[in-house]
Amino acid sequence: MTPEQILSIPPRVLSQRQRESYFEDGHLLVENAISTAWVERLRAATNEMIEQSRKVTKRDAVWDMEAGHSADNPRLRRLSSPVDHHPVFWEYASSAQSPLPDIIADLVGPDVKFHHSKLNFKWSKGGAEVKWHQDIPAWPHTNYTPCTAGTYIYDCNREQGPMGFIPGSHNGPIYSEYDENGEWVGCLSKEDTAKLDTSKVQWLEAKTGSITIHNCRSLHYSEPNNSPIARPLLLNVYSNANAMPYSFNPIPSPRAGEIVRGKPALWAHHDPRPCLIPPDWSGGYSSIFAKQQGEDAKARGGMM
Repeated sequence: MTPEQILSIPPRVLSQRQRESYFEDGHLLVENAISTAWVERLRAATNEMIEQSRKVTKRDAVWDMEAGHSADNPRLRRLSSPVDHHPVFWEYASSAQSPLPDIIADLVGPDVKFHHSKLNFKWSKGGAEVKWHQDIPAWPHTNYTPCTAGTYIYDCNREQGPMGFIPGSHNGPIYSEYDENGEWVGCLSKEDTAKLDTSKVQWLEAKTGSITIHNCRSLHYSEPNNSPIARPLLLNVYSNANAMPYSFNPIPSPRAGEIVRGKPALWAHHDPRPCLIPPDWSGGYSSIFAKQQGEDAKARGGMM
């Protein structure tokens, strides 16, 4: 669906001005979007997963950790596909009791399809930056309705490294996320980054229970978290049901492709604008942190 078609449908949760702002800027902050009850359940599920991580000693397809992670001192970067590891995460992502899919329907259209999820932690006192990038090159679709919803289960201030966006960048070019050697690095080159007008960046600081939503083409970045407080951010990716993936899902899940609102599509919608094609993720994907820090390349070098 086009933005005009989506905006012509009466909203379920958002105001019309919020929807228009999303299509103008490529991102939206919805404050006080979820109840205290949901926050408490998501916090409890997150804490259970952190406890499980104490038994993990090395990075794998589920867990990504910072150097120094241990049973006594967990230092997590990501839990991949949390919807597959705790029922509360999937209930929040999909159920009729959750406000999230209805909010997404106001931005992608009434037929909403789930793609993947991740829980990015950005741990205290050293949580890594996430360099400038766009999401869609990692998982291209036939159109650009895919969006990512980030849920703050704790307050997030500037010192904790909230996401920053360049408004309107979703209507600009898609940048390569390969380096000069043809390696996928998951971020813009230094040359392309230098061309960005970062004076316009909008930092989405928010209180507990707020939701950030950004379009898959939007340029975004987050600074390191050097504060004493961790910044867990639950991320769920959705699209209109008529957006069909071109490539293997880097964070595969049995839930991928499930319709969480509305009905399945009978026709695919193709946006004429081209999109970068990523590597073949069917052999496995680590995380954006590992890709941007060059850890996968270092590991390959150590095995040669």
